[in-house]
Amino acid sequence: MIKAQNLHKQYENLVAVEDVSLEVGRGKIFGLIGPNGAGKTTTIRMLLNIISPDRGSVTFDGVPFNQTMRDRIGYLPEERGLYKKNKLIDTILYFASLRGLQGSSAKETAMEWLRRFELERYAKRKVEELSKGNQQKVQFITSILHNPDYVVLDEPFSGLDPVNQIVLKEILQELKKQGKAIIFSTHQMDSAEKLCDEICLVNRGNIVLEGAIKEVKQKFGKNAVRVEFVGDGSFIASLPEVKKAMTYENYVELQLNGNVSSKSLLSAISSKVDIRKFEFVEPSLNSIFLDVIGVPDETRQTASTKPAASLKPATVAGDKRVRNSMLMFVVFLVAALVVGVINLKKGESNWNGPLLLMAGAIYSFIKYLKMKKKVTLEMQQLAPGGADAE
Repeated sequence: MIKAQNLHKQYENLVAVEDVSLEVGRGKIFGLIGPNGAGKTTTIRMLLNIISPDRGSVTFDGVPFNQTMRDRIGYLPEERGLYKKNKLIDTILYFASLRGLQGSSAKETAMEWLRRFELERYAKRKVEELSKGNQQKVQFITSILHNPDYVVLDEPFSGLDPVNQIVLKEILQELKKQGKAIIFSTHQMDSAEKLCDEICLVNRGNIVLEGAIKEVKQKFGKNAVRVEFVGDGSFIASLPEVKKAMTYENYVELQLNGNVSSKSLLSAISSKVDIRKFEFVEPSLNSIFLDVIGVPDETRQTASTKPAASLKPATVAGDKRVRNSMLMFVVFLVAALVVGVINLKKGESNWNGPLLLMAGAIYSFIKYLKMKKKVTLEMQQLAPGGADAE
């Protein structure tokens, strides 16, 4: 079991994740869902000890994260991390070696997975020659090749065509039957609805809805109607019987007001369009998602327990890590200049000291640029509509 308690992460004035707790049992697929920028990826990174929470704890079967735990975890990040100039099979075998898999057994396992995804003929090709979808399949292979106990997938269907989405869903069901604890992060509600046993809906760093899929649907399933029709159904949302409507191309999902007569609703709709199907149904996860999250203005008022002032966007320059790396650069630079001036005044011929300090300044400046770039990406991910720290 993966268990997180009261995880909290804040970047300067931006609360990325606020007191998130979750449990993922063996043989379960747990959906961590929410819009872009909700805090999903930040939560995953804290679960995997990629970044440290400001407070809170994470345990795997009751044991805190440690170095030996790495080989028991399979992680598919949203961003690709493949070596584009390397051959496909060499890339997979390299990642396998990092997990302790070596020799012919590793190659045999790798080829089995390549065959499963119909990539065997590309084994000798460079990664950069593959399509985006095929690269995603390779990265998935590298995340589960070592048969991990815990599988964490961040947007695994990204770039996959419908056929390969089916293949991946079948594999996830197999991993579930094998007793793996699976966390599946996505903002695609249809995928979460079909795959997950339980969900946790996160918005602006807070949990706003959680529970088993069936329980969540039952909670929101009162007076829910699906109507399939032929014609212009734009008028349906404005009918007095309708509380809320999700209108699509040729069908609509309705939430009705109070004790509405289905006969009167059916009569009102059939007078203007041809009805192909009329049924009371459980609401889709997508409609529940939109009902809970709402429009951005509603989200700002209801989804966070923190005052709006605590969610002011942070600046890159204000980040503590960026400030520290800049400080180190300045210290080395000033020291190099001071020692250099002293050498000039004394007429010293040995310039090793100033040169070493200048080398330290250059190295520190490079680290500063890298840290600035890293923090910039984090801020972009955490911004609403960004790639997410999801």
